[in-house]
Amino acid sequence: MATIDWKKFTIPYEQAIDELKIKFRSIRKECKKRGTYSPIEFVTGRVKEMSSLLEKANKFDIPLERIQYEIEDIAGLRIMCQFVDDIDKVIDIIRKRQDMQIIYEKDYVDNVKNSGYRSYHIIIKYPVNMSDGVKVILAELQVRTLAMNFWATIEHSLNYKYKHNIPPHIKKKLKSAADAAFRLDQEMLEIKEEIKDAQKLFGIKSSLVSDIMQNIELLSSVGKSSEAARFRKTLDSLIEEGNIIQFSELLSTTEKTLHSKGVKN
Repeated sequence: MATIDWKKFTIPYEQAIDELKIKFRSIRKECKKRGTYSPIEFVTGRVKEMSSLLEKANKFDIPLERIQYEIEDIAGLRIMCQFVDDIDKVIDIIRKRQDMQIIYEKDYVDNVKNSGYRSYHIIIKYPVNMSDGVKVILAELQVRTLAMNFWATIEHSLNYKYKHNIPPHIKKKLKSAADAAFRLDQEMLEIKEEIKDAQKLFGIKSSLVSDIMQNIELLSSVGKSSEAARFRKTLDSLIEEGNIIQFSELLSTTEKTLHSKGVKN
């Protein structure tokens, strides 16, 4: 039987995961800076543990020297979305990218597994620039909603506990939970625009509060403690019930006060 230096073997996969996480997270950052909605909520990734890799190789009778070619999820990335229709948007983004090649796709959202599992899988070839040249690896991208990910995480834990032989009564409850999670996704989709508006307002409020706090700290730093305390008291009174207009007016007032004191913000 062939041997494998696991530490060296995983280097390109670990680098690929680091790069892919940065690339997909940057899409969210770009949308935020543009003031547009991001279909990506957050991203996680992992390289398969050696024990899991060997277990899978044994299960499918794959020689160790062939695992890099025949096991497609050594590097795995999960892209989470808030809403079901965001999944299609993320898939479209991936299809348009020039830095990875799609090998094939598996749709478990429309073609749900018997267990209740839902997710969209994309197998890609991804080039990693190593110190000794380019190494092309296989990686699996999983695109799913937050509800789908919660359910899949629970199922994975139970499969580990029961060695993929989950008792029938637990399987039944899992399937029921999967259906309930998908109904939740469908219901959230119906009020998507309301949720997006609420989140946008929250983001604007957070930004205004941050700017106001910065101005208050500037006033304190130049010895204007009474003005700083007055603005802080006003801010505290607005935190719970204040609207965007009131926060904007308070920000404008703090800026005018800074300028009148000759302080640049």
